[in-house]
Amino acid sequence: MPRSDKARPPSPWAEFLGELDSLLPEQVEVHCIGGFVASVFYGLPRPTADVDYYCVQPVRFVNALEAMAGANSPLAVKHKVHLHYFPANALPEEYEARLVEMFPRRFKNLRLYALDPYDLILSKLERNSNKDRDDVAYLARSLRLVPEVLRERYEKELRPNLTNESRHDLTLKLWLESCFESLSPT
Repeated sequence: MPRSDKARPPSPWAEFLGELDSLLPEQVEVHCIGGFVASVFYGLPRPTADVDYYCVQPVRFVNALEAMAGANSPLAVKHKVHLHYFPANALPEEYEARLVEMFPRRFKNLRLYALDPYDLILSKLERNSNKDRDDVAYLARSLRLVPEVLRERYEKELRPNLTNESRHDLTLKLWLESCFESLSPT
């Protein structure tokens, strides 16, 4: 279950994000993906040192966020965590409608949004690393995800925009068999 009831992110994220918030001159929305969402929001017991994000609104803050909190920024050096802009992921078409604010009312100007768990899984499809497969297995099991929802969202919202459909079809099939098998109705 998402940790949306937590008003404060864990250390060192609370301090890092709090300082970043104080540097922002206006409200900025960050659409987060990757291990940060899986661990901090969905409880995956794996540490991560970065917040991967796909989208920033207003978009003019992309470079500013990297300068303020990217890998070599003073904030990153101080807290040993950082932001990482990663715009290359393929996401389901309607992902924005399902975003969930991670720490509502915690920050004045910074708004972090998490992908829903199905969209998070689909965002990992292209890379398909061992770590991604482990994350998928954890999310499927711990959140009791329904394989049919994942399959339908893939078919309707992601597959039409992929260039190598057969490769991704195979990856999804393998993930459904290995990560969702025990969750399927018998």
